[in-house]
Amino acid sequence: MISFLRGTVAHVGLSTAVIDLNGAGMSVFATPQTLSHLKVGAEAKLFTSMIVREDSLTLFGFADDDEREVFDVLLSVSGVGPRLALAVLAVHEPEAIRVAAHTGDGKAFTKVPGIGPKVAGRIVLELAGKLVPHGTGTGTAAPVITTVEWKPQVVAAMTSLGWSEKDAAGSIDKAMADSPELVDDGNVAQILRATLRWLGQDGARAGNRVGTRG
Repeated sequence: MISFLRGTVAHVGLSTAVIDLNGAGMSVFATPQTLSHLKVGAEAKLFTSMIVREDSLTLFGFADDDEREVFDVLLSVSGVGPRLALAVLAVHEPEAIRVAAHTGDGKAFTKVPGIGPKVAGRIVLELAGKLVPHGTGTGTAAPVITTVEWKPQVVAAMTSLGWSEKDAAGSIDKAMADSPELVDDGNVAQILRATLRWLGQDGARAGNRVGTRG
């Protein structure tokens, strides 16, 4: 099993990154937040989880071990695959997922586009006792950047999750109208989560997606 990768970032795409390990390029799927902090040419370390299937070996990368642990536990829920588990982590930080699972807050999971009440209820039921909150910390804040810099990053993250660029840009603007303080902070991860939560509040909004999640 590959527990982590440490090497030079060779490529950052919409949903994957390639880490150069002494001449061998390892492709890793990751959340938009994790990808937004990787810079081509810079060294990076990603904790990883390997999904083994009959015809493929797929690596998923995470900023820290807590994200990986929550991802692995989410995979234990029937009907939740790696892409959906990654989408949950794109909307909620690991501690928020732990709290939702521990308190039986199914509504928190319905904020993830693609998860309805039935699936959310199953997640809460099957995660009971498996995830326990261990603090209120949310990690190190991302660097503050300007709107010109953050908006393309958030749009790219949204398109990687299945929205068109037009729908993504429009949704970001509407979500930020409700949370203007996030615009001033310029935190890509927080803006992305706020936009995904805004979309998840109304099933009709999620219908604007142009793709599907596996």
